[in-house]
Amino acid sequence: RNERPQRDDRPRYEDRAVRTDRPRYDRSERPQRDDRPRFDRDDRPRRDDRNERPRFERNERPRFDRDDRPRRDDRRTARPARDDWNRGTDRAPKQEQLEDVVHERLEAQTVQAAEVADVTFADLGLGSNIVEILANMGAETPFPIQAASVPAVLEGRDVLARGRTGSGKTIAFGAPLVESILQSQKGKKREFGRAPRAIILAPTRELALQIDRTVQPIARSVGLFTTQVYGGVPQARQVGALKKGVDIVIGTPGRIEDLINQGKLDLSDVRIAVLDEADHMCELGFVEPVQRILRHTGTALPGGASSQKLLFSATLDREVAALVDEFLVDPAVFEVAGETQDSGTIEHRVLVIEHRDKPEILASLVDRDGRTLVFSRTRAFAEQLAEQFEDAGIPAVSLHGDLNQAKRTRNLQKLTSGRVNVLVATDVAARGIHVDDIDLVVQADAPDEYKTYLHRAGRTGRAGNAGRVVTLITRQRRRRMTELLDRAEIDAPFEEARLGDDLIEEIAGRVPTAADLTS
Repeated sequence: RNERPQRDDRPRYEDRAVRTDRPRYDRSERPQRDDRPRFDRDDRPRRDDRNERPRFERNERPRFDRDDRPRRDDRRTARPARDDWNRGTDRAPKQEQLEDVVHERLEAQTVQAAEVADVTFADLGLGSNIVEILANMGAETPFPIQAASVPAVLEGRDVLARGRTGSGKTIAFGAPLVESILQSQKGKKREFGRAPRAIILAPTRELALQIDRTVQPIARSVGLFTTQVYGGVPQARQVGALKKGVDIVIGTPGRIEDLINQGKLDLSDVRIAVLDEADHMCELGFVEPVQRILRHTGTALPGGASSQKLLFSATLDREVAALVDEFLVDPAVFEVAGETQDSGTIEHRVLVIEHRDKPEILASLVDRDGRTLVFSRTRAFAEQLAEQFEDAGIPAVSLHGDLNQAKRTRNLQKLTSGRVNVLVATDVAARGIHVDDIDLVVQADAPDEYKTYLHRAGRTGRAGNAGRVVTLITRQRRRRMTELLDRAEIDAPFEEARLGDDLIEEIAGRVPTAADLTS
């Protein structure tokens, strides 16, 4: 760098050598304009000689005969029928997709309530600690779904149980799951940082928390630990619990798969995997994540054994049936008799109203002493109704996807603690509402599918309690509502209702019913 010539040592511009070796173009050598070849216009072909194509006189041109065209009626019949559009594809018509899939090879064993009248949880094979904690939780005798499922789970069989929500499914899989893990760990030392032995998948955060509130005390009674894994909150606390070691993981598919991919959740030692509300999990688009999660379970079990699968669902559609086909081996299938929506514990009514009267009628229906759950189709309408009820002096809260997890949990606690008696919710958010004493469900917006109706109605009449479902519709929707109820196999009267009618007063409990007067 120091050897560079100094600025003063460089040659001056005037002293530089002039380049003489570069050829230069002499302008005089260019052809003059007059010497260039020119195109003679006279040499061009004449316009008339360019195309010797035949020309038609106007009267000689061929014409399309209208009589040769296909008739309009023939064109319609030639078009493929609408029913043939899906032929050659795997996509079924929409109506067929909504039907429940019936597996001929899966014969469900129905369980009558009378059959288990004298059966205790101890008779089903549960240990004394678990039986005692169940009694403290108010479950002194098993429901039919519990009496059917518990022995099969303890035997190690895969289970497919179909029954409406509120029939006691959480205890049906939670209690025998804890007992099975306890028996498998007898004589083994529990290690710090151990991998979980069971996983319970739920479609929503609220339902995952509800399941944990039931399963956790059962597990703690025998020294086992649970943890919740779900999205919407930071994962640090969840990862910390997994590092310490837990026995049962309860969560939603999205966050669980995320932690698996991060290497922070190991399911290779899982002995039992549970899918709760599998039909709703499929409706939310969790089929493929659930499949991937289940394929991770039990890969390290001795002897090449696979994990035990327990699937609980209110309906069995195509996607749920696909999970059954892939993961359940010779399952014990239970369908609880006497637990259907029209069993008599739930009263269904449809009120035909004028649309302009809806806000006042809704306020009149929820202005009552009992707990009321109102369903709306959109988040904005749920928030609007909650504010409307508050303005009318009726304490109410909302539950929908626009609320963060802390707010959703706080609003739900206000209902369960009795601080408010009215909760306005959307369908997805309401999946986690498992409160036994909701005695009135009001559908401010009628559902579009019969499955949605069944799930909404399942929020009341839980644990054998009486409940009532009231749906508000306009006259224009009457035919559609009739078809929906037929598919749900529910008999509900259609009644004209006006603001201030005795009918609304009766539903709200402000006037005695006919049954009250005769009793």
